Order: sequence, then structure tokens, then C-alpha cells
Amino acid sequence: MESEGNTVGRDAPLDMGADEFREAGHALVDQLANFLATASARPVGPDLTPPQARSLLGDETLPQGGTEAGELLARTTELLADHSLFNRHPKFFGYITSSAAPVGALGDLLAAVMNPNMGAWLLSPMASEIEAQTVRWIAELLRYPTDCGGLLVSGGNMANFVGFLAARRAAADWDIREQGLRAGKPMTVYCSAGTHTWIQKAADLFGLGTDAVRWITTDGDLRMDVDALRAAIATDRAEGHQPLLVVGTAGTVSTGTVDPLREIAAVCQEEDIWFHVDGAYGALAAVLDDAPEELHALALADSVAVDPHKWLYAPIEAGCALVRDPKHLLDAFSFQPEYYLFGSGEDRPVNYHELGLQNSRGFRALKVWLGLQVAGHDGYAQMIRDDIELARRLFQLVEAHPEFEARTCELSITTFRYVPLDGSLTGDALNDFNQALLEELQADGRCYPSNAIVDGDFLLRTCVVNFRTQTSDIDELPELIASTARELLQRTE
Repeated sequence: MESEGNTVGRDAPLDMGADEFREAGHALVDQLANFLATASARPVGPDLTPPQARSLLGDETLPQGGTEAGELLARTTELLADHSLFNRHPKFFGYITSSAAPVGALGDLLAAVMNPNMGAWLLSPMASEIEAQTVRWIAELLRYPTDCGGLLVSGGNMANFVGFLAARRAAADWDIREQGLRAGKPMTVYCSAGTHTWIQKAADLFGLGTDAVRWITTDGDLRMDVDALRAAIATDRAEGHQPLLVVGTAGTVSTGTVDPLREIAAVCQEEDIWFHVDGAYGALAAVLDDAPEELHALALADSVAVDPHKWLYAPIEAGCALVRDPKHLLDAFSFQPEYYLFGSGEDRPVNYHELGLQNSRGFRALKVWLGLQVAGHDGYAQMIRDDIELARRLFQLVEAHPEFEARTCELSITTFRYVPLDGSLTGDALNDFNQALLEELQADGRCYPSNAIVDGDFLLRTCVVNFRTQTSDIDELPELIASTARELLQRTE
């Protein structure tokens, strides 16, 4: 369409003047502040089905015309506040997503308004330096070398993928970038049975195939059996395979178990195999002087994955990948097409498109950077210590309660199950009952645990990564669960 006089009069419906933005923004902040003040009194989550949720949204067709922004924001806030699962609730114990720091939410607003593209320093000069400082500070908390390479990513899967791909490039003694995996020996990876499913995704997506994953048995404490690891590596070498990397887990999803990282590091050193630690959940407990000793072996890893949206209490999304030698990131990810003119020479800046999978990247680091400064080293140490102490307190309470069988307590994860006093449920029937109890508790809305399966037993699982959880929330939990179980037993008799 031609415009008169080659001029275009713009009245863009997405634009907002300063006064309109200020009015809508102030109203939204007021509404959110009220939500923060009352969220603990709400149910942890709604008893809501997918069809019910869809019906609340109304007409599925795209509106023909627009809606005023302030009105839309107010309505959307109410919709989310009334029909969400709240990981900020003090009795949310379900999964390892933390209660988010308010300063992080404000940081996300600031990052969105500035909208830097974190793919290259030239496109985000100050933001890139903030990300670099954030990476160094996270490494410092982990007692990892602060001259490492690293970047912020979306979460644990992506952070682990970065370590996996850096290891794959470093392990290849051929040009894997041109020839792919076909030119070398079949690669194998090693991890314990408690390792997160990201390892299967990585083996699948990055060309090894899930048959390349060696699931190493665990000992009585659910930690990787290092003798079994040595035997598996020897067998694979004898059969013509090339061991690629060993994954040690610093805090398994189900029970919070920390693998024997120091012993695994020694095996990797002897065998010349990349040592990667999945510390998405538990690595940050290394900030504590009295943390499990194995966490103080993180510095021996070639790469570490950690999630600030877990134990740094940042809003989702925020993961971080650390690699001891920064050159391995460049080797794995850097390409230099002619249309990327993002700096050269001795003072060449860090361009994050060369260090990971993304080119265009959001400013995830800002909310983490702000939180690190608001709380400081000692503030984070205290919050993490408190979470661990609350988990231990719960373990002691269920251990002393006649209707519970306490099972494990590692880091801030406690597992247990309900066992009727009359001994009427055993075996599969007891597992089925605890699964039904879990579903009842989640639908009820007064607390939100999840589950773990240990030695074939279905267990209730609580994880505390929440600076809003108080001692009173823990003390109320055993009787809340027990009374719900008794009511369920009466209904099912």
C-alpha cells in the first residue's frame, strides 16, 4: 500500500505513552503488592481441571480489536492469582522451584523495559558485564574457580546440556564439528540411577543415543558406586567405546543425595574423562562451611550446572553453566559468520552467542545479580541453612509420629510415608494408599508435597527451598497429613 507523500502516520496499538505506562504500571504493582501480602492465606494451588481452566479464558478466537492495557493487566492478575499453583506459598514443598525474591520480579521488569540482546557485547554492553559478574559471583558461592567460563541459561536442562556439549567437543580427537560423531568411536556417558532425565535428553538430542548412557548402581545411601563406575569404564574401553563424561549429582531430585564427588573426580582424572556435576539443586549448599564434604569437591569438576531459580530464589527462568576452562565453550559453540561484527583485537569483549546454544538471549542475569547484592554471601548462607534445618525438623517430627515411617533426609529434602496404626496396609496396597493420599493433599490446597520412590516404596516427599517457610509451617504438617490420611481411610473402607 502506498502512503501519501511517502510518510506513514503511526498509531501503533502496542505503544504506550509515559503517562499511560506509569498509570498501568502503578496499578499493577499495587495489585501485586496486595497479592504478596495475602498469598500465604490462599490455597497453595487450585483444585482445577484443564477444561475448567480453559473455560475461564472464554472465547478461543483471537479478538478482532484491541483491549485497553490497564484493564487487561488487572483482569489477568486476578485470573492468575485465583487459579495458580504458588511455589511462593510457605507450605509449597512439591518441587525444587523456589519462592521468588521480590527484587527479582522488579529486575525482570527492568530487564524487559531495557530489552538488551545478550547475544553480543555490542548489543548489551553493561548487561553483558553484569552477566559476567553474576557468573563469577555464582562460582564464588560454589567455591569454584572464578576465572571459569560460564553463562546464564533457562534452567537445569540447558545448563547441563552446555556442559555435555563442551565435553563432547573436548573428547573428540577428530574434527567433530565437520564430521560429526560418525568419524569416531561410539561415546558413552556414566551417571547414577538418581540422575535427572536431562542425561537421556542429551544423549538422544546430541547424537549418542540413549543406549550410550551407563546407569551406575548406587550404594545403600543412594550414592553412585565408584567401584561399579570403574568397572563400567573398563568394560567400555575393552569393547571399543570412548568414555565421554561422568555425571556426579549434587542433590538428586528425589532425595537430595550427593554423589561421592571427590572419588568420582579421582576416577575421571585417572581415566582422562570429563567430570560434570549436575548441581542444579544442591550445589549452592556449598556456601555453607558445614555442608556435606562432597560439595566442597565441586572445584574439581570440569563443568557444573546450577539453577539460581532454585536455591538463589530467583524468579523462573534462571540456570547457570560453569566450565573450568573457558576455551572449551568457545571450541564447542563459537562460529564467526561475516555478518557478526561484534568486536576483535586484544580487548575483544565476551560475546555470549559464542558460549552457548542461543544467539538472541534475554537479560536473565539481572534478577540474579540484584538478589546476590540484596542478600549477600551471608544472607544466602543463612537462608539455605534455614531451609536445611526445617527439613531436618520435619524428619524428626515424622520419625517421632506413630503413623509415619521416616525414610530419608538429605539437604532440604525429606521423604516419608503414612502407615496406618492397625497395619492394615502393606506392599502394593500401602503404595497405592500413599499415592492416593498425595493426590488428596495436592487437591486440598493446605499443603503441597510431591513423591519419591525409594526401593520400590512410594513415599511422600517435601523439599524446602523457600525463605517464606516458617517453623510453624513445618510443625503443622505431620498432623495435617495424618488427619487427611485418616479421613481418606474412612472413605475407602
